[in-house]
Amino acid sequence: MSKSHPAFEFIGRHPIETLNLTVEHYQHKVTGATHYHLAADDPQNVFLVALRTVPMDSTGVAHILEHTVLCGSEKYPVRDPFFMMIRRSLNTFMNAFTSSDWTAYPFATENRKDFQNLLQVYMDAVFFPNLDELDFAQEGHRFEFEEMDNPDSPLTYKGVVFNEMKGAMSSPISRLWQSLTESLYPTNTYHYNSGGEPVDIPDLTHQQLVAFHQAHYHPSNSVFMTYGDISALQHQTGFEELALKRFDSPVPQVHVGLEERFDKPQTVEKFYALDEEESAHKTHLVLGWLLGLNQDPKEVLKGHLLSSVLLDNSASPLRKVLEETDLGTAASPLCGLEESNKEMVFSVGLQGSEAEHAEAVEHLIIDELQRIVNVGVDQQQVEAMLHQLELSQREVGGDSYPYGLQLILHALPGALHDGDPIALLDLDDALQELEEEIKNPRFIPNLIQSWLLDNPHRVRLCMRPDKELAKREEETEKQKLAQIQAGLSVSEKQQIVDLALALAERQEQIDDADILPEVTKDDIPTEIKIIQGEQGAVGDLPVHQYQCGTNGLVYEQVLIDLPDFSEHEKAILPLFNTCLTEVGCGGRDYIQTQEFQAAISGGISARSAVHSKIGDPSACHSHYILSSKALNRNQEALAGLMEDTLYSARFDELARIKDLVGQVRASVDHGITGNGHGLAMMAATQSFTPMAKWKFERSGFAGIQFIKQLHEQLKDSTRMESFAEELKGIQDKLTQAPKQGLLVVDEAGHASALNGMQSRWKKLSQPAQRQEGFKLQASHGQIKQAWVTSTQVNFCAQAYPAVLADHADAPKLAVLGACLRNGFLHSAIREKGGAYGGGATYNGEAAAFVFYSYRDPRLLETYDDFAKAKDWLMSNEMTQAKVDEAILNVISAMDRPGSPAGEAKKAFYQSLYGRTHDVRMAYREGVISSTVNELREVAERYLHPERASSAVLTHSGMKEIVADEGFDVFTL
Repeated sequence: MSKSHPAFEFIGRHPIETLNLTVEHYQHKVTGATHYHLAADDPQNVFLVALRTVPMDSTGVAHILEHTVLCGSEKYPVRDPFFMMIRRSLNTFMNAFTSSDWTAYPFATENRKDFQNLLQVYMDAVFFPNLDELDFAQEGHRFEFEEMDNPDSPLTYKGVVFNEMKGAMSSPISRLWQSLTESLYPTNTYHYNSGGEPVDIPDLTHQQLVAFHQAHYHPSNSVFMTYGDISALQHQTGFEELALKRFDSPVPQVHVGLEERFDKPQTVEKFYALDEEESAHKTHLVLGWLLGLNQDPKEVLKGHLLSSVLLDNSASPLRKVLEETDLGTAASPLCGLEESNKEMVFSVGLQGSEAEHAEAVEHLIIDELQRIVNVGVDQQQVEAMLHQLELSQREVGGDSYPYGLQLILHALPGALHDGDPIALLDLDDALQELEEEIKNPRFIPNLIQSWLLDNPHRVRLCMRPDKELAKREEETEKQKLAQIQAGLSVSEKQQIVDLALALAERQEQIDDADILPEVTKDDIPTEIKIIQGEQGAVGDLPVHQYQCGTNGLVYEQVLIDLPDFSEHEKAILPLFNTCLTEVGCGGRDYIQTQEFQAAISGGISARSAVHSKIGDPSACHSHYILSSKALNRNQEALAGLMEDTLYSARFDELARIKDLVGQVRASVDHGITGNGHGLAMMAATQSFTPMAKWKFERSGFAGIQFIKQLHEQLKDSTRMESFAEELKGIQDKLTQAPKQGLLVVDEAGHASALNGMQSRWKKLSQPAQRQEGFKLQASHGQIKQAWVTSTQVNFCAQAYPAVLADHADAPKLAVLGACLRNGFLHSAIREKGGAYGGGATYNGEAAAFVFYSYRDPRLLETYDDFAKAKDWLMSNEMTQAKVDEAILNVISAMDRPGSPAGEAKKAFYQSLYGRTHDVRMAYREGVISSTVNELREVAERYLHPERASSAVLTHSGMKEIVADEGFDVFTL
């Protein structure tokens, strides 16, 4: 019997063998709060508390509340306990999320003391926050005069969430999804933007924020979820003592209502802002259906299976017609099932189209669905997609989010929407039932008929580009502010000045951090994990082998030394990466190849990797990496697929290659504003090392520009043929270059995986020809660039040449970055400047120290703050205590655990790139031993204004300003 705290009732327990854990279910006797504990033999413990939050407007109340909750509480009345705890913790994850109908506060750590510290802060923040009006003004929105204390200067809007959402809604895909849900859900919470629409955010009052907290943040309306090797009893003791004992009665839970159903399909037209000269072929056309509830795991699985059969790859019938039609350039990024809302959504469509094609696209999709209903679908495709579901169920993740948090987030919709979260985790029974049901050849056609064709709750959304929309919105905002300003009385103007001055004074206050719990340098583990592999061979091919808990999966990689490519071959390599795994191979055409990949593997990917070489700033490690994974039972077929892909990829499939380049071209715009700061940092460091040059030219602004230009050139059929020949030339060079293999597998699959390689890797195991190696040189010139795109906010970066990771100064620079971020830049750029984020970081690969800002309403003022950071470092405000906090930051990032397979791969690549145990231990010791004086010394050594390179991603309205400041201006 599982032990629980007397305040909790034990409901039941359910072991899940495929996940190596047991789910325990409890309920708090007084409030009805539920607790699901995922008991696992894992020292990385995870906590999450989620509240059902159901806003009925687009003021962003749930999102602004999430921010404000973390700005001080009853027990911890400091201004910024969340960010202060990030500095006083060895956490492996700390964040908060606002979803469309819930808000969650998760953290993870491997340190038990740290877990209890964070639990105290999180519980007090969620249930007893201060919700100070000044914090609401800082995090949400406020009026402020351009000159803070001059009421005659123009009135403006300020606020972190206000600027965050201006940045978020600059993304056409965010705008597309918001428009689709707004149309599909006309009456309930999903109709509104839970993050907040910039035009609506200023309507929210502080009183409404406080009332929303009172209505939604009660334990009765919450779900607690934990994972790891701390017992449920210990967790519940914390929950009860820290918060729950103060609530003496339950309140009614908040729930999302069911949507009123349409009696006939709807058509909707919307617009998005596009700051580009050319607006042709930039329209999005999407069909969306409202499906059933997400409570039953089998219904959710059916939805995923249907979506996969129709859309998973180019052999999937619906994706095939979308890729082959001339009505658009690529399938919409929205294609597929969205299961997180209470009533699920299935969407499908095209990007790169025109508004006049809307009806034709709708007919194309409906006709194809009707064709499938009439003639059925290949049984092997259905089985292949069920295989994909089994593979994703088995795989142990944890390389992006902690594994326990991934599981919790997967189960959370069931817990919040009166479903069964345990069943959402344990899919074995549902998978077995589906395995029987799909034997009926009418299974998929019947689903299509009932869920889609007979379902009148359908929306056809046409979202068109509007080159003037951003200007009109900006003008409307200015006029609204001018009108408000004109109507202000003298006392109202003074109130705005007083608020701004009070907030500025509050932001300057030095809080007593000692009221917060902390871990110290003494809690840092002294050693780092060592993961040992074995060296073997398949013929002449060296194969590095790692055994770990992969839960029945095998991971294989082939690494090829990059040969001496021409400059043009280097430029088209990212497109080669895409095409290599998406065209036919092994005597199959691309459709048959896609079917085969899906039937036996979890997909196959190719990438080129360039890394700086320790001890030689002018050199680099360079490899071409082909990767895949499969269930152990398919390991021999997987080995064959990898060899076929490399040696016999079909670069004669010209129409397919043209489609693939079109898909890449269509996708490059979408990620620009989401990773604007990363792209700006790549641009600022582009001349520092060969690796930095490679990143900028392949995946940075230059790479994006090149793909756009090449896509235009390939409209000429002769150029298309020569491009295919160029791809074949790259393939020929790679097949002749030296290679090595990597195998990661569990003990049960090890012997058979090696046998599979021995029997299938005939060509790979032959000796390679010696040839000239890859060459790349950095320019070492100074950069000052502004890149213009469709965005309402800025992303700034400034970089200083520094040293590679093996230099004694490298760990000090890493600590310096955390110090400047925590001590000065967070306050200057986020709190005072209103950006969503900002900081400084050491980049060992680029041998650079880089300042950055993210979704930033300011531009030149932010560069001034970058310059002031060094002055702050030299002032009395800089203390050893701040250095020690920064050390914890750096170490927790270094020690963040990945999945078992991810950790094995990481160990292999560290060895490959010369990052030996001794090198890493020297770096670790350099971090831990950092002092104030050392940080000041390295700042003096590297942060010279005359050596800085700068780059900014901005909008067309800033062109003249940045040009006047000496930036070279480029348009994306």
